[in-house]
Amino acid sequence: MAERRLVLLALALLIVSAGFMAWKLRAPFGFILELRGIKLAALICVGAATGAATVLFQTVAMNRLLTPGIVGFDALFVLFQTLLVATIGGSGVARIPGVVQFAVEASMLMVAAAGLFGVLLRRDAADVTRMILTGVILGVLLRGLAEMVQRLLDPSEFTVVQQAMFASFGAVDPGQLGASFVVLACVLALSWRMAPALDVAALGRGTARGLGLDHDRVVIAAMLMVAALVSVSTALVGPVTFLGLLAASLARQLVDTHRHAVLIPAAAGIGATILVAGQFVFERLFSSQSALAVVVEFFGGLLFLALVLGKARA
Repeated sequence: MAERRLVLLALALLIVSAGFMAWKLRAPFGFILELRGIKLAALICVGAATGAATVLFQTVAMNRLLTPGIVGFDALFVLFQTLLVATIGGSGVARIPGVVQFAVEASMLMVAAAGLFGVLLRRDAADVTRMILTGVILGVLLRGLAEMVQRLLDPSEFTVVQQAMFASFGAVDPGQLGASFVVLACVLALSWRMAPALDVAALGRGTARGLGLDHDRVVIAAMLMVAALVSVSTALVGPVTFLGLLAASLARQLVDTHRHAVLIPAAAGIGATILVAGQFVFERLFSSQSALAVVVEFFGGLLFLALVLGKARA
């Protein structure tokens, strides 16, 4: 049953993608199809990466209310953009080749995440809560630093930073997109191979160790995969904090299974479908280019509040 629903989800994504590409298609067909294809690929890549990363993160944290953004990835990204503009100016940022900037941003985020996980989990992976709380504190600190630097910028330079604070799918570099898909494919393949171990790890550290699983190694490997997925998706289009929570929650409701071999692809597919369908509605029907990220964050935030309040009542 779960596999059948996964197939239906894939068909839904295919139909929505076809509608996104073909709706009101006019000449010049080749040029328009190329632009739409790049944007579609970016939507699918970011949605799939965010959904899969959130399921992995929730598994090792043993908490379905959390997303990788809670650790401060988005705050670090915004701080880096702010410092870059403050150092070389908006015109200097515009002259940096897109692939170079993407590589630097993704590498910086991955190194920071690996450093955080390595320092806090160097002894064992028992205290994931301590790592999450540390990430929350660091996120608040980084946001404060970014806001302090932003107050020193000229209005024109602040506009450049402001554009990086929200996810944008309007101008995605094909080279960056190709690198992101390579990382996404590698991580999804690795997570599929690790799916049985992740199923056992979700039972808790004590139970998993009792069943013979090297729980600490699985947790560290999963965290590194989360870091890779979040880093490339954030560097590609910008931060999307609550999309993963929407995708993971809907995936658990749809497939109704704890098997990660089904749950991770389902979350990836739902994340991609949400972005493609949302962009189709706002761009094709409402002629709006920038509303998608705001709306996704709004409904994701509402879902987060609903889950928190529902758990509090329970």
